[in-house]
Amino acid sequence: MRGGRGALGSLNAERGTSTRGAIRAAAGEAPKRKPDLKKVLPEVWKLVRPRRFLLLFGLLLVFIKSASSLVLPFVTKFLIDRVFTPHRPQLLLPLVLIVFAATAIQATTSYALTQLLSKAAQRMITELREQVQQHIGRLSVSFYDANRTGVLVSRIMTDVEGVRNLIGTGIIEFIGGIVTAAIAFVILVRASPRMTLVLFVVLLLFVFVLQRAFKIIRPIFRERGKINAEVTGRLTESLGGVRVIKGYHAEEREASVFSAGVHRLLANVISSLTATSLLALSATAILGVVGGLVMYFGGREVLASQLLHHPAKHMLSTTGGYFQYTAILAFMIAPIFQVVNVGTQLTEAVAGLDRTMEVLAERQEFADPDRKQQIPPITGEVEFRDVRFAYEADKPVLHGISFTARPGTVTALVGSSGSGKSTIISLICAFHTPTSGEILVDGYDLSTVDLASFRSQLGVVLQESFLFDGTIRDNIIFSHPLATGQEFLDACRIARVDEFAERFEQGYDTIVGERGVKLSGGQRQRLSIARALLANPRLLILDEATSSLDSESEAMIQAGLNTLMQGRTTFVIAHRLSTIRKADQILVVEGGVVVERGTHDSLYALGGRYYDLYTRQHGIEENLFLAPGEGDVEPVAQ
Repeated sequence: MRGGRGALGSLNAERGTSTRGAIRAAAGEAPKRKPDLKKVLPEVWKLVRPRRFLLLFGLLLVFIKSASSLVLPFVTKFLIDRVFTPHRPQLLLPLVLIVFAATAIQATTSYALTQLLSKAAQRMITELREQVQQHIGRLSVSFYDANRTGVLVSRIMTDVEGVRNLIGTGIIEFIGGIVTAAIAFVILVRASPRMTLVLFVVLLLFVFVLQRAFKIIRPIFRERGKINAEVTGRLTESLGGVRVIKGYHAEEREASVFSAGVHRLLANVISSLTATSLLALSATAILGVVGGLVMYFGGREVLASQLLHHPAKHMLSTTGGYFQYTAILAFMIAPIFQVVNVGTQLTEAVAGLDRTMEVLAERQEFADPDRKQQIPPITGEVEFRDVRFAYEADKPVLHGISFTARPGTVTALVGSSGSGKSTIISLICAFHTPTSGEILVDGYDLSTVDLASFRSQLGVVLQESFLFDGTIRDNIIFSHPLATGQEFLDACRIARVDEFAERFEQGYDTIVGERGVKLSGGQRQRLSIARALLANPRLLILDEATSSLDSESEAMIQAGLNTLMQGRTTFVIAHRLSTIRKADQILVVEGGVVVERGTHDSLYALGGRYYDLYTRQHGIEENLFLAPGEGDVEPVAQ
């Protein structure tokens, strides 16, 4: 999508720095901002709502589990005051059986929670990944120009991972723990109002500290996602460009870049670990303070009751009551300590979801309300009417382009690099919309037509052929999955794919490797041409389609291209004379303006810019060296 000199690959060269700011933003250089919880929470509800009944059932199981867990502290008082102190061993076995039953209930509910909620969380992650991938796939080409592949992979695969915490067992058990803590608080207040209220004030102070801490931690987690996406993006590019790296002996440089990235990630992780460890330290300190207060106030009440021989009117009147109070207090404190772990998980989930929502907020090109016009099967007349275009408002690229391409004709675009040729092709493909002016296809304004109905009649053969890591057959039928076997073989024959494919042991089922690495450049180009042939498009874009072929292969494939172009409106960016000489019209583009137009013979006779480009190209064949400044001129088609 980026790189190369093709119609799609060279867009960045024509727009100059138009997307650099966006790329820097994607790389993590954009101004930092905190996740907007007000915007994220409605999205959280959208994800959770279809599973709300499952969550309610999970809460019910948590309440049952929490209630069964309260059995043990209540049994403690009975065990000490009714069994140990009066020495009544016959009551010991029934108490043990009660504890076993409560434990069995806890274990069963824990298993059910894991099975129901954890699996539901994984299904939710899968659904969200599908949603994000489908949405990204429907975004415009300009979005891909501004975002690195690895960043998008991270958004799809990594950012959604933390969302499982929104529906997983952790948050449900935390909610259940809050309810249990409320019940425990009521019990403890009735047991000792003064001591319980003192402890409650101490715990409220800790909650305030937690609230402040998570405001600091949340941006750290968001930044971690951005850094991880940047590192992943660079790593993806490095692995994909390994031949360039090795060709320039740049292994050490790439290792240095990756090392700097992972150390940035390490610094972020260390910052988050420092913050969470401080929270754990605070939690431990609070536990010590609470334990000391309970020991002091509770011990005084128990000792006072024993000294004065007061009857057991309340929980802290006996030793068993003291231990029961302590055990129940643990249920009130537990959710506060859980919040350190659960809060961290939720912060990570919200930060990831916030980044995911950023992508989902991008408007799909198919969702443009102005694009509702269904375009019928076209004859292929394309007309530019005073078309102007700019990637950035103050940096126009095209200045009033006007021309007409008749059905079944070939229009060639020539000119120096960055002159606007690829931008014209991009506009014909409806990858962008003109700033002003109109592009008409069979009289339909291209800015209003439904993209699916238009692009289904469009075929593109690029200079840099992109192949998927599959078989030769898979790559060719990609353009027409429902093609018959005979249609497939005919396309392979015309594009001369059969000449090399049938020599392989696996034939058309031979794996081509990532980006077709197991094939030569010419073989990859033949597959690309066969793919376009099979699509049977009405509009055809050839972006230096034979540039990767040797003279012999080009001569063979040219016949196939001629067959492909028959009856179709074709736009060509090329430097091969055989293609340009047969063009019905040649547009010479310089500085975003069509400076010359006509046939090869008429433009050559004119002695203008086309004549200069043409004679310069042939001069290269006669001279060993280029004149200064001529190296950046794109050769004209032969």
